[in-house]
Amino acid sequence: MKFIKLLSVLTILIVMPQFAKAQDVKPLQLAVFNPVQLVPEEDSIKGARLGLFYTVNEDVTGLSLVWVGVNRATGDVRGVEIGLGNWVDGSSYGGQLGVLNNVGERFVGLQYGAVNVAGGDFTGLQWSFVNWTEGFMHGAQCGLVNISKGQSVGVNLGIVNYNVGSFKGFQGGFVNYADEMRGFQLGLVNYTESLDGGLQIGLANYNGNKEPLEFMVLVNWSF
Repeated sequence: MKFIKLLSVLTILIVMPQFAKAQDVKPLQLAVFNPVQLVPEEDSIKGARLGLFYTVNEDVTGLSLVWVGVNRATGDVRGVEIGLGNWVDGSSYGGQLGVLNNVGERFVGLQYGAVNVAGGDFTGLQWSFVNWTEGFMHGAQCGLVNISKGQSVGVNLGIVNYNVGSFKGFQGGFVNYADEMRGFQLGLVNYTESLDGGLQIGLANYNGNKEPLEFMVLVNWSF
């Protein structure tokens, strides 16, 4: 009997927080400027979040639309965010369309705007004037300046493509840089500290590992 009572208490302790959390999920957010919003910022939204200037919630699933301001999520987002700014502290899965798009952790999907930033791993497409990823990048960056600071697999298309780490795929731009390159660089200036299984075509091509040649005009390679 004591065991049954103890088990019942443990079950309640486990279930109640989950139930309470579920109660904090609301289907609709209407906001002017946080804290002037229908749902408090510590609650989550599953449905639609509509704001005028600035709205904040924890986790968001669905559509977030701010007319002339910023969408902010202190947790994760699954869905589409549209606004001048879209800011997620956690991870985001879906799409961000705005002037400034920022995700603190992992991003999967499409970032489209003037400046796109992914603080963790990135899978998908970044399309902007400036694209920046801090973690593993798997996909494509299209913009004036593309920066990836971890291991990258995919495509860079821009004026300047800059990879700190290893890059496997295609870099096309005026200036292409990769710490380690395995693939194809096409540009005016192509630079890598190590070309391993790759080709460079441009006016100036530098291969730091010097195998077979350190510098070549027009074409350099290492296979």
